[in-house]
Amino acid sequence: MSQRILVVDDDTDALEVYKTRLSHAGFEVETAESAEKALSRVKAFDPGLIVTDVRMSGMTGLELLEKIRGAMKGVEVVVMTGHDDMETAVTAMKSGAFDFLVKPVDPKVLQGLAERCFREQALGEGAPAGDTQEDAALPRGRLVGRDPRMIEIYKTIGSLARNRATVLIRGETGTGKEVIARAIHEHSACSAEPFIAVNCSALTDTLLESELFGHVKGAFTGAVGGRKGYFELAGKGTIFLDEIGDTSPEFQTKLLRVLQERRFYPVGGEELRTTEARVIAATHQPMEDLITEGRFREDLYFRLKVVEVCVPPLRERPGDVEIMAHALLGRIRQETHRDVRRISDDAMALLQSYAWPGNVRELENALMRAAIVARGTVIGPDHLILGDATGVRGDEDLSLAGATRAHVVKVLTRFGGDEEAAAEALGITKKELAGYQRD
Repeated sequence: MSQRILVVDDDTDALEVYKTRLSHAGFEVETAESAEKALSRVKAFDPGLIVTDVRMSGMTGLELLEKIRGAMKGVEVVVMTGHDDMETAVTAMKSGAFDFLVKPVDPKVLQGLAERCFREQALGEGAPAGDTQEDAALPRGRLVGRDPRMIEIYKTIGSLARNRATVLIRGETGTGKEVIARAIHEHSACSAEPFIAVNCSALTDTLLESELFGHVKGAFTGAVGGRKGYFELAGKGTIFLDEIGDTSPEFQTKLLRVLQERRFYPVGGEELRTTEARVIAATHQPMEDLITEGRFREDLYFRLKVVEVCVPPLRERPGDVEIMAHALLGRIRQETHRDVRRISDDAMALLQSYAWPGNVRELENALMRAAIVARGTVIGPDHLILGDATGVRGDEDLSLAGATRAHVVKVLTRFGGDEEAAAEALGITKKELAGYQRD
């Protein structure tokens, strides 16, 4: 394959920068200001690598990627965009892109990526061209952020869409592990099959085994009839085992057998059953320590982490706080029916300086409460309670009315701003609830 590169971007200044850098590195480079022009030149130029922007007038870079992957074997495509999001990255990687870059792209990074691409092509290790999956449903959950580690997660989700590898997702509580699991499922070829989430830490061994493997009549007290387990009911879908690190060694042995043999016995039964479900597990615990302490089977750990996704805590990607806060605010506005449109600069500074031990979940709860207590359309610093709010602040309203109002806000937050549900839980009318909020 030739070491020719075709760069496609409607930004002519960027094209010149990329062409200069790549040409000095020894590559033969041509440029095109649109995807249509790129298609007209691609056969004559015969590039080994195409680098394309996503958002251009006319045909998009993703559409160009689809056409190239369908018509030209062995040509790699790198997608770059200044409007990064999970959908673009996942779609690009699922469609067979070699890599995904977020603008502004450092020319040195682009040069290194081109060198790696041609080096892998020479070794026969380039990603093979092939059919793409276009019918996967869009995920219900949404990941937000442009931190480089989040971009890598988006790319991994796209890559996993083309296979059924077992996945282990690691990260602190509240980082969005289940959202990632759902995104993997929703972008897979089996997205129409069930996605079943199981919180392993919330169930005893007997209940957990019954939920996953099913049971026969009389298997235990209360088993008045038999039932199928999730491994059977999931079909070719996905079973998400959250907090897998909290399971017992006895359960781990049975799960290992399922992963190895794709067969299992229902609780109390003697008839083997089979499963085609994909397993995605997650944990916030340090698995290596659990293995050292004899609390987790090492062979199961390696069986689960065929692909490992490590989710960075929010405090390690402060640049994502503002992006995430605005994205969450839009959803909170719809759920609470509060016309909160903006976060003030002072409030945003507080959000960005806070460590977020509860990660994205804590950020969402903080914004939910702020949206409920805000009188106008802007969330200010006075509307935010961050960290341990159980202590008494100097400016806190210590009156009985203040305590009542605080409790009303707490209940509203718990019910996601649903005034009817909150009023019912408080034993008051919606009109009385509104009065407490105005006080």
